[in-house]
Amino acid sequence: MDRLDKILANLGYGTRKEIKSTIKNGEVKVDGIVVKDNSIKIDPYNCKIEVRGNNIDYRKYIYILMNKPDGVVSATFDNLDETVIDILEPRYQAFKPFPVGRLDKDTRGLLLITNDGDLNHRLISPKNHVDKVYYAEIDRPVDKSDIDKFEKGIVLKDGYKCMPAKLKIIESDEDGSRVEVTIQEGKFHQIKKMFNSLEKNVVYLRRIRFGPIKLEEGLEEGEYRELSKEEIESMKKI
Repeated sequence: MDRLDKILANLGYGTRKEIKSTIKNGEVKVDGIVVKDNSIKIDPYNCKIEVRGNNIDYRKYIYILMNKPDGVVSATFDNLDETVIDILEPRYQAFKPFPVGRLDKDTRGLLLITNDGDLNHRLISPKNHVDKVYYAEIDRPVDKSDIDKFEKGIVLKDGYKCMPAKLKIIESDEDGSRVEVTIQEGKFHQIKKMFNSLEKNVVYLRRIRFGPIKLEEGLEEGEYRELSKEEIESMKKI
């Protein structure tokens, strides 16, 4: 049970003062009855709530897939740069979500955002072996010897040995390469550092899959959508 005004505030329907006015104006119904007492306590999971004729789908958790654009920080707050949370509508920000893992500021692509801490832990823990697949463009040729090195575990220049990873060559010539990389870790700048240890540089990087969730082509950079029930269930099986 919780106060009606607090429930609506959590869903992004305005400030406490604005919501109080909305309720007193008779714009809110609970189980079909107009309620004008903003302090009334209800069970949002079992009561039907309407605001201005629109039904409220109250839930504890939200799960969002975003196509992160270049230049945006994977964080809940940053003093200097726009964050992925800043991109979200207020109704989603009200759930106080956070990015699952991170993408570097200049890395694009699939980013999961949720307020489900348990699922977040399962997805980012290396012991659960969740694949993260990236499309990358490299400034130099990539060959079979590089594939073998990725499979054995790249040793970074700082001495850290990465977990075994998969490198798939899409195209490679003297002008550079296009590849797919699958890792199960999420170290800072990891893929860039992996290629850098081979004296090659990543010039473009985009995540295209996280576990069972894929980035569809129709979702433009900066756009996002809620995950389907099927997608949520597939993640929870991890």
